[in-house]
Amino acid sequence: MTGESSRARTAPRTGSRTGRDTARSAAEDRGGAELARAKRQLFDGPVGDARESLLLAASLLALHAPETAEAARLCAADAAWASGDVPACLAVLDGVETPARAVGCAAPDTAAHGTVPEGGQSGPGPEWARDPFLRDYRDGLRALLARRPERAAGPLRRVLDQAHIDGRPERLLRAAAAALLLGDVRAARTAGSRALAAARNAESDAYEARALEYLAYGELRAGRHAQARAHAEEGVRAALLAGHRNIAASHHALLALAASIEGDTAAVAGHASAALHTARRHGLAQAATLAEWAIARADLARGRPLEAADRLGPLVGAGPRRGHFAVWMLAVPCFVEAAVLAGQPEDARGVVDDLARWAAFGADPHAPAQLARCRALLAAEDGEADELYLRALTLHDASGGDFERARTELLYGRWLRRRRRLREARGRLGAALVAFERCGAGAWADQTRGELRANGAASATEPSAGLSRLTPQQLRIARHVAEGATNREVAQRLAVSTRTVDYHLRNVFAALGVRSRVELARLVDQESR
Repeated sequence: MTGESSRARTAPRTGSRTGRDTARSAAEDRGGAELARAKRQLFDGPVGDARESLLLAASLLALHAPETAEAARLCAADAAWASGDVPACLAVLDGVETPARAVGCAAPDTAAHGTVPEGGQSGPGPEWARDPFLRDYRDGLRALLARRPERAAGPLRRVLDQAHIDGRPERLLRAAAAALLLGDVRAARTAGSRALAAARNAESDAYEARALEYLAYGELRAGRHAQARAHAEEGVRAALLAGHRNIAASHHALLALAASIEGDTAAVAGHASAALHTARRHGLAQAATLAEWAIARADLARGRPLEAADRLGPLVGAGPRRGHFAVWMLAVPCFVEAAVLAGQPEDARGVVDDLARWAAFGADPHAPAQLARCRALLAAEDGEADELYLRALTLHDASGGDFERARTELLYGRWLRRRRRLREARGRLGAALVAFERCGAGAWADQTRGELRANGAASATEPSAGLSRLTPQQLRIARHVAEGATNREVAQRLAVSTRTVDYHLRNVFAALGVRSRVELARLVDQESR
């Protein structure tokens, strides 16, 4: 009896344990299948759908596989980031949808990480106590999204320190993202390089593609666009080998940005088109904004400020068409320059206050100098503009980067020339030309040569490039105006409206760096000899 009783007592416990194991196994199987499907969507499908699938996987895995559930939740935050959905990203980080916690997925698409978005509340959020590394990453990211940067620096610095000790590629990717959030470009490049080495050691095309993305953006932020292009070209190949079209789209956007510095308009158009094709279908707001910025910057390099301002205006202005929250502020200096050169300075004044808040945050080392340059462009008094241009150049010396400093030298030299301070203008324009040539910015160097010719400083053997940058219609208008024709007379000769002539003539003046019909006539005469 005693033995039978013992067997009777133990049998239910064994059956119950088996039932629990079966239920746990079934839940893990369902959650694992959902997680695998969601990750494919995250890197090769609509990211909005991926976010919901990842949250579902997290809820299925939360009880029996909490660490895997944590991975799913943080990937859901990555998806929200890529789509530019700040409330969704905060909700995921705060654990609103499920009680799952976060570990171990690759870092969010931070190719332009850094802008603190509008809105959001600060608060303690959920306790991600299992893993100090991920808890610090979550706390730092959430603090920035909630506009509490003073709470972000400590956790994100700890992420950098811990990742370098750990050495896993996924942790190093998070570290690169953290460094970009902090504006520490050197640390971002270091973490990206280590992540790349770890990914290649593990023979992982997926991690390799993402490591190359962080490296490419870090190089761009450091003003090393040739290296950025090399990394992004490798990144496209690795992403396509991994079947990750979303990552490939980000690399194409970065290649478009690099080409916009070099002045290769065909490359800009090709890479931007490739990025936008995937970005628009899959809801990749960040990649789309980068590609649009690249197209606008190429227009600006070619002396087409009106087209650049038209494209950038919706991206940097308030409203539903504003670009991704981590990118749009980076494009503001281009918009201000384009608007001023297009004769529309009032359109740019409102966003300068936004740029000032962004520069004060400290995540972008170039922002203070760019802010001073923008204020110089908009200054009402010559003395104020002079002082602001000089301040911008001093700030460039502190932040580094040939390209941005050369753009300030070019704008300052143009401003000096138009005030007949020709000797000072020659010095600034000469410095800009050397810097543009050093960093391979061909179209910008051509603009500078045009300014030097208009300043009377070009050598007799220097090749003529000014008029060659005009479109056929612009060239016809420029030659008629140089011959003394009025806008109405030009319109009659070309069978177009006077308004069309006005529009093209503004672009001609901007492209050639002239401010009067007399200067235009002189330049046309010089280049026709």
